[in-house]
Amino acid sequence: MDKKYYDPEDLKKFGDVTEFQKELGDKFFEYYGSVFEEGALTKREKALIALAVAHVIQCPYCIDAYTDETLQQGCSEEQMMEAVHVATAIRGGSSLVHGVQMMNQVKKLSM
Repeated sequence: MDKKYYDPEDLKKFGDVTEFQKELGDKFFEYYGSVFEEGALTKREKALIALAVAHVIQCPYCIDAYTDETLQQGCSEEQMMEAVHVATAIRGGSSLVHGVQMMNQVKKLSM
């Protein structure tokens, strides 16, 4: 049997996390549901944000879930990939800007 650590079927069990701590699990899902309701942002915009964040945090379950959700919200493949590129640019820039910290330290130690 070819068993992998990441099992896409586990996504269907997400709601089961309340089994070991029902009160906090229920509070989380209430909050989670509220976050994704239509508000200042549309459900479509929130789905694209979630898809981008899912790639940054590298959660395969989230990537699967929000790929499905963005498609259901009418997003095109091009829009989805553009959201991933935005996330990639922010993540890369975030790493690169920390180079300033290194530069500051080098300058401090060189004095």
